[in-house]
Amino acid sequence: MRSADINRATTETQIAVSVALDGTGHADIATGVGFFDHMLDQLARHSLIDITLRAEGDLHIDAHHTVEDCGIALGQALAAALGDKRGIRRYGACLLPMDDALVRAALDLSGRPFLAWGVDFPTAKIGDFDAELVREFFQALATHGGITLHVDALRGINSHHIAEAAFKALARALRDAVEPDPRKGDAIPSTKGAL
Repeated sequence: MRSADINRATTETQIAVSVALDGTGHADIATGVGFFDHMLDQLARHSLIDITLRAEGDLHIDAHHTVEDCGIALGQALAAALGDKRGIRRYGACLLPMDDALVRAALDLSGRPFLAWGVDFPTAKIGDFDAELVREFFQALATHGGITLHVDALRGINSHHIAEAAFKALARALRDAVEPDPRKGDAIPSTKGAL
């Protein structure tokens, strides 16, 4: 079973995350940030990666540290569960519609972190959640997961729909990328012989 557990403790947050790449999309999420919990639930369900995540953060300040540190810990857990990435497909992409929103995510589990972000939100808030924190999560996940990640909102007028489409597109792209490639056996998917 390709799985990993990560615990991250700072003066701002305490995060515990477990992932199982060969799961069924089971989500057990509690961060104290309702909208973010909903997004992480979508990430698990549509990637088929089982995710258990508990976070306690300085929410009396705002949700920034909690969201960012969850991205860090989840990225670290994904990288640890992938190991040397032997036998995976490596690449994934998804063009995901959700009502008015259309979001494209493409990624490479290259070990070379990079985020290209082409998502604008028409509102600063999604309920009481700061919309700018969506990018913070994606940046932390890409950086600490060693993922080259491109996300673009091609259209959308509802901030909730745009954010949710981004998380679901990421999930579907991850689902493809972490899948074992039946034609490659246990080969590392790189001409360099390492990722």
